[in-house]
Amino acid sequence: MLDNSGVQAAGKFNTAILVSLDFGGGMHAERTQELQQLAVSDGLEILAIVEGKRSRPDPRMFVGRGKADEILQVLAQTDASIVIFNHELSPAQQRNLSLHLDCNVIDRTSLILDIFAQRAKSHEGKLQVELAQLEHLATRLIRGWTHLERQKGGIGLRGPGETQLETDRRLIKKRVKLLKEKLATLQRQRKVQRRSRQRMQVLSVSIVGYTNAGKSTLFNRLTRAEAYVADQLFATLDTTTRKLFVSECGSVVISDTVGFIRDLPHTLVAAFRATLEETVQADILLHVVDAVSPNRDEQVEEVNKLLKEIGADAIPQVLVLNKIDLSDMSTTGVGYARDEYDRISRIRLSAKTGEGLEFVKQALAETMTKNAKALHEEPTDVEKVNGGCATVQVHF
Repeated sequence: MLDNSGVQAAGKFNTAILVSLDFGGGMHAERTQELQQLAVSDGLEILAIVEGKRSRPDPRMFVGRGKADEILQVLAQTDASIVIFNHELSPAQQRNLSLHLDCNVIDRTSLILDIFAQRAKSHEGKLQVELAQLEHLATRLIRGWTHLERQKGGIGLRGPGETQLETDRRLIKKRVKLLKEKLATLQRQRKVQRRSRQRMQVLSVSIVGYTNAGKSTLFNRLTRAEAYVADQLFATLDTTTRKLFVSECGSVVISDTVGFIRDLPHTLVAAFRATLEETVQADILLHVVDAVSPNRDEQVEEVNKLLKEIGADAIPQVLVLNKIDLSDMSTTGVGYARDEYDRISRIRLSAKTGEGLEFVKQALAETMTKNAKALHEEPTDVEKVNGGCATVQVHF
């Protein structure tokens, strides 16, 4: 299923050994569990997990020689087809490990890229994943593909020529440029659609949150859509947008976005920036949190960190604590809490059963009412300069 670039023929290789080292930063058990979930989401059977502690990574093979030999013994016992590291490996480390273990070795980034490649369904989603894969592959060509450094030869072709490695780099660079141009075109089209919604003063809502928190389930409940839902990481990648009618207030546009995860590869963040602009341009965010997760506070922190990275940290949020039917919160039941400004800031609900959905609509209705009042106020100096077309946002 995977090779050094993150791709293999599906179905041939589906057994893996996971390697997770503790460098003393905390959350080691949770990170190892998340790696297991990622591997299962990629259709892999986990045969063994190798763990260890180090103060810092080994520059040559990331793990020490003794730990590398231990992984080699586990490989001999299990006959696994792939070794997955729960860390980011340099091209040299990945190559040295592959040679030492005589096995396919990938890192966390490659695993996530492969999952994204399987799940992307829309044309834009496929373009974004391919761009991320190629940009990641370009770094692997530095040292991982030294066997490609062969001069072209043959009768009539002898001479300095161009090495195969240089050819691969040039072809990748050319393809990356083409993909970026196509994504820029799609981005312009989406910008026109957003401008049209802004002229009509339609409230824009984005559902964000950690992967597998129940975003798509909530989206389906609210809009009666049929977005794919599964109990796995990154079940859906493509942004889906629908209209939602709120009683006595009109329609809002609501978008279901890709889930976040800790240490999300920067190549993916960059490639999906066009899609994530739906989040950046939203008037309000519904931040969905898995209420039963023991790491929900850390997950909230990771989502907020990524929102800041894409420039969406200033957008008002409503925290939606989902899956209360499975948690201790079921004793207190569904409900909501207001902040010091009397605005709904936290909602307890179950997207699966539908309990508490009315509070989400209530929060949106209140936001729409405040927006309508703001439209009747005098325009600011900035709005006058921009022709009075500034987007009105209600801050919680």
